[in-house]
Amino acid sequence: MIGEMDVDKIVGYFRGRSILVTGSTGFLGKVLVEKILRVQPDVKKVYLLIRASDMESAKFRIQTEVIGRVVFQVLREMHGVGFDNFIEEKICPLARDIMYVNFGLGFAKVRELLKDIDIIVNGAATTNFFERYDVAFNANVLGVKHVCAFANKCTKLKMLLHVSTAYVAGEQEGLISEKPFLMGESLRVGTNTDIESELNLIQQIMGELKANSSTVMDERKTMKELGLMRAQQFGWPNTYVFTKAMGEMMLGHMRGDFPLVIIRPSIITSTLKDPLPGYMEGIRTIDSVIVGYAKQTLSFFFADLNCIMDVIPGDMVVNAMMVSMAAHSEDQQVHIIYHVTSSLRNPAPYAILADSGHPLVGTAPIAPARKGL
Repeated sequence: MIGEMDVDKIVGYFRGRSILVTGSTGFLGKVLVEKILRVQPDVKKVYLLIRASDMESAKFRIQTEVIGRVVFQVLREMHGVGFDNFIEEKICPLARDIMYVNFGLGFAKVRELLKDIDIIVNGAATTNFFERYDVAFNANVLGVKHVCAFANKCTKLKMLLHVSTAYVAGEQEGLISEKPFLMGESLRVGTNTDIESELNLIQQIMGELKANSSTVMDERKTMKELGLMRAQQFGWPNTYVFTKAMGEMMLGHMRGDFPLVIIRPSIITSTLKDPLPGYMEGIRTIDSVIVGYAKQTLSFFFADLNCIMDVIPGDMVVNAMMVSMAAHSEDQQVHIIYHVTSSLRNPAPYAILADSGHPLVGTAPIAPARKGL
């Protein structure tokens, strides 16, 4: 059980393992890769699937978007002049994409991987709430299908861990159960989600747009509106969480005899302390509001100061991922979900955000929301 595991056992689990990670150029992905390499230098190999046309491009992206970032500073200092050799030995780039069967890799490489991989971590996704429906569907649903199909062919796979989102639960209140989505399930009573029908609809609309010689702008607008409309029809608030929910359905439907763990984090923010306190990349979700407020492009915003702002540091999410992999890798029948959130045990109301903003000289306060707003 997770509660009985100690740090040495968790770290020891990764010794000698070969791990395939998708989405490593994203914030959470690189924090995970860095943590594994730092706490378990005896990991056998970390394969990074990189969206690239060839190996040189993949290596360049890893150098600039992964190991070249400040999050690897501690690991770089630990190894000193031997850092580059260590990375060369442990990290293996794979140039292609989850959008393709077998990730678009050649037959020889696929055969090698199927015999070598112990763990797959699928963190690749598009996280834009209002992404084009075709783009979000390809990454968050069909991409998951290809990952699961690949996992089913791995001869010694001990674990598939998939990163989802707590907001697949939609706009519900109260206690949300950590239970899988069944194929065809939806959040709106009287409706059923048919993934095949959604794919056919996307292809049909795209075909019509091409036939009518629509502009790129018209195509983008139509696909964005289609995603939002379909999401809301089945009870989800936006295209992102709708496609992530369908991805979970796909995993549950396709998985074979290997442990499946789905991690559902809430709003991921900067690291708490590991490897560096306050590390964050890019401006996402709540960060854009905070930065806009600090720069005064957003002079104020309404908030219920008692309402919980469910944020979770990135390093805590990575810790939960590593613990769950070590805890469940021997149970072939497991299909388990963990909500990695802060709201129950360590709630952070919007009052904390308001208080944190006070030292910003010249900024306007957060306006408390009035009832009815």
